Amino acid sequence: MFAVLTTMMPKATACLQAVIEDESYLWHCRFGHMSFKGLRTLQSKKMVNGLPSSLLSPTACVKVCTTCLIGKQHREFIPKRSLWRVSQKLELVHADICGPINPASNSNKKYFLSFIDDFSRKTWIYFLHEKSEAFTMFKRYKACVEKETEAYLKCLRTDKGGEFNSNEFEEFCKENGITRQLTKTYTPQQNGVAERKNRTVMNLVWCILIDKQVPKVF
Repeated sequence: MFAVLTTMMPKATACLQAVIEDESYLWHCRFGHMSFKGLRTLQSKKMVNGLPSSLLSPTACVKVCTTCLIGKQHREFIPKRSLWRVSQKLELVHADICGPINPASNSNKKYFLSFIDDFSRKTWIYFLHEKSEAFTMFKRYKACVEKETEAYLKCLRTDKGGEFNSNEFEEFCKENGITRQLTKTYTPQQNGVAERKNRTVMNLVWCILIDKQVPKVF
């Protein structure tokens, strides 16, 4: 039930003898990785029978528990609002893909790709059959938006999805001088502008679908 670190010490009178290397660490694991301070409290108040007196020693917590370091560490706080905003159009563009969406559109498209300019918050939406079409739509968006605004796209923020990390996508951005900002895995908060826009779009879609299904009463 529990993993116990032991050292074999053969003797002539016994075929097997196990000696526990660190008894305090063993009890630390038995009590679900309770802190050594809590174990000392149990020992001093005699709340548990059988706890060794070695827990009261200041050297009982010398061994570092790697399991506790991994399982009990907290994620750093992520602010809900950005502390920095750009000062020019296309200086930073947020992008993300939403889908698959069920039901699909009339043209059998299950995804949509959104681009949001951080300065003006203007949004462009492109519908996709598959995620692999993201690179083609990005090139189309870049050519269109740079002519409309007479500015150049400088930075693109996306997650680490495979549709944004292909070799051709990386090479295209390098050739056109576009800086990439990739968010951490399982941290959608870092791309919150695009994630929130996707949710807004989906809410509009579901409201339209529900509005069509509910009969009008006048």
